[in-house]
Amino acid sequence: MPGTELISPVALSASSISMRSKQSLFIFAHQDDEFGVFSEIERKIQGNERVFILYLTSGGPTGAGTPRRDAESLRILKRMGVQERDIFFLGSTLAIPDGKLVEYLDPAWRALQDLWHQLGGVDDLYVLAWEGGHQDHDAAHLLGVALASCHGILARCHQFCLYTGRGLAGSLFRLFAPDPANGPLHVTRIPWQKRWCHLQFVLMYPSQVKTWMGLFPFFLFHYLFRGTQVLQPVSLDRLNEAPHPGSLLYERRGFYRRIDFSQHATQFLRQRQ
Repeated sequence: MPGTELISPVALSASSISMRSKQSLFIFAHQDDEFGVFSEIERKIQGNERVFILYLTSGGPTGAGTPRRDAESLRILKRMGVQERDIFFLGSTLAIPDGKLVEYLDPAWRALQDLWHQLGGVDDLYVLAWEGGHQDHDAAHLLGVALASCHGILARCHQFCLYTGRGLAGSLFRLFAPDPANGPLHVTRIPWQKRWCHLQFVLMYPSQVKTWMGLFPFFLFHYLFRGTQVLQPVSLDRLNEAPHPGSLLYERRGFYRRIDFSQHATQFLRQRQ
């Protein structure tokens, strides 16, 4: 399947890269994380920019590839105008299991650096928010911010929120609830025509029907009554802080312990200093 290899000679040839004056990289943890930035991906495409999409886990619990999840995201992204050759399933290449990205920071980092140099760098970088909702989301944020810092584009690195349990108990969460601690909000309104398209897109993840049974009502509410795309800046200092006070959603759900996440993250950051 095109796009499943980390490096594609066709996609990354010097002539093809030079065709666009600007290019952006969106770093996701899982296939379907793109739902948080549908509008921004489309904005880039409509601005005649080249968009690269990167997934950092395989999307499955063992690290084995998940062709069905890949195909779902490919279908949606291609409808938005992303070229299939510019979509990379790094997590499948490296056999990184869903839920364990923080344990694979070093190999993911090396592969990210290789890709960066093959792309010749990017102008803008988009990462999942530092919000404590899912441990893989926070690990992807960590890698993206480290990459931006390494290559001097922190000011052009943007984070977008998905879901967080900040201020709530148990398995309760909020969708698209940016944390003020992550910096000022950059808010754009999504046109109604695009909102209807995006609502159709989120029905195109049948392999994740259980997840979307919980997410869809909140997604629908947001699109009907707010209809906004929210981005925030990133900060190296935030990586040394918990995403928010109290227990994190992924801890409360029994997915991962914050103390274990912090140990892996701290070791990774020390190696980058």
